[in-house]
Amino acid sequence: MSHTLPVMEAFYTLQGEGAYNGQAAYFIRLGGCDVGCVWCDVKDSWDADKHPRRSVEELVREAAAFPGRIAVITGGEPLMHDLAPLTTALRAAGFRTHIETSGAHPLSGEWHHICLSPKKFKAPLPGIHQQAHELKVVVYNKHDLQWAEEHAASMPTDALLYLQPEWDKRDTMTPLIVEHIKQHPRWRASLQTHKYMNIP
Repeated sequence: MSHTLPVMEAFYTLQGEGAYNGQAAYFIRLGGCDVGCVWCDVKDSWDADKHPRRSVEELVREAAAFPGRIAVITGGEPLMHDLAPLTTALRAAGFRTHIETSGAHPLSGEWHHICLSPKKFKAPLPGIHQQAHELKVVVYNKHDLQWAEEHAASMPTDALLYLQPEWDKRDTMTPLIVEHIKQHPRWRASLQTHKYMNIP
């Protein structure tokens, strides 16, 4: 029987954030999340039962119709699901497999790039930091900058570190992020460029 996953949406666009910002990518946004960020911009993804279950084969076939070969699995919280069948099929079709996760659930699947975006609402599991290639902290208030440093201390030394202003507070938080990076130059700034560009 084919492996299925609850899919809120799947679309071809540009990666708007972090290490692969500006590159063509196929996004698969899975339904289901128990982290509950108050500022989440995709709260419709939280209830997995609201979204149709689709087969891995169908998802990969649709992704392969486009020339880009980065597949980003996001949510919701994608690690609520077993992602091994999906990443196996994507890799077989020639894709790089990327994930964005809060780290609150056990890692499944095989990944070329893991973006850990921890949330205060539900802590990441022990050990996930050392498996991640990128740390992205959404800065909602000034205290998040110190909280970001606590997570950075657990990351591999070659990991990329990003501070990203929460969209609705970007005018207030961006100057604080700039000053923090100037004092702590291992960090980089991440902006939600897809929102500035008005693309999905």
